[in-house]
Amino acid sequence: MTEQTGVLVNLNIVGDLNDNEIDLADTALMLAALDHPDKKIQQYRDHLAGLVANAAAVKGQAADVYDRAAVLHDVVFADNGYHGDDDTYDDPANADLISVIDRRKGLPVALGIILIHVARSLKWDIAGLRFPGHFLLRLQAHGETAIIDPFDGARVLQMGELAKLLKDIYGNELPLKAEFLRSVGNREILLRLQNNLKTRALQARDPERAIDILRRMALIAPDHGETIVELAALEAGQGNLKAAVMVLEEHLDRTASKKRKNSDAERMLSELKRGLN
Repeated sequence: MTEQTGVLVNLNIVGDLNDNEIDLADTALMLAALDHPDKKIQQYRDHLAGLVANAAAVKGQAADVYDRAAVLHDVVFADNGYHGDDDTYDDPANADLISVIDRRKGLPVALGIILIHVARSLKWDIAGLRFPGHFLLRLQAHGETAIIDPFDGARVLQMGELAKLLKDIYGNELPLKAEFLRSVGNREILLRLQNNLKTRALQARDPERAIDILRRMALIAPDHGETIVELAALEAGQGNLKAAVMVLEEHLDRTASKKRKNSDAERMLSELKRGLN
């Protein structure tokens, strides 16, 4: 079995895991490895393990949540040179964890995955947030909470800064809502990471690349109806009607066994079958 085949097998296994069983950083590495057949994943796992070891060496000095944020800043950003990529923000490499490690820069969600990996390895309480347009993290310790920005060196943000961040992204249209500070699961973080690649492929008018990314998303999140419907629609748009039908049928069979419904998928499948006939 080649390493690429092994990666696909393991990603398929991820699709059947409970969310809390997913190794966030390792799955992100495997997703990236599909675009880097010439590279060995182990060296990137070793790099992440090194970050954890460095943080563990100073863990005892982190008395409160702000000290813990400072440890993450020092180990990942100050000592290893990671930073948010302001200059080439839309470069797809910024959402590819292997390239992010090689280049030491990336998008908020990619850098956030690295911070989550380090913090969770130290048994610290950290989570990604549902904040729109800019991935943020919540770090908690001893009854204190800090919202940190992985794109800005794990800097702790105040509530006023969160409102300003929303305004900078969306103008005055979107007020700060409590739901934006709710945590998201591992699978949703990975979909958010991959969605950056898919969006950039569509912007580049490269539907085949977008389909490839959506297939990976479907591997790790086979129950995610929006991903399945979008994948089927793109497959059909490229003339791959049988592939689109297969994607929808497999999804509906899976969800039926779990007593779930996806009306959009059912409707699309019916329409596609009429087209085939």
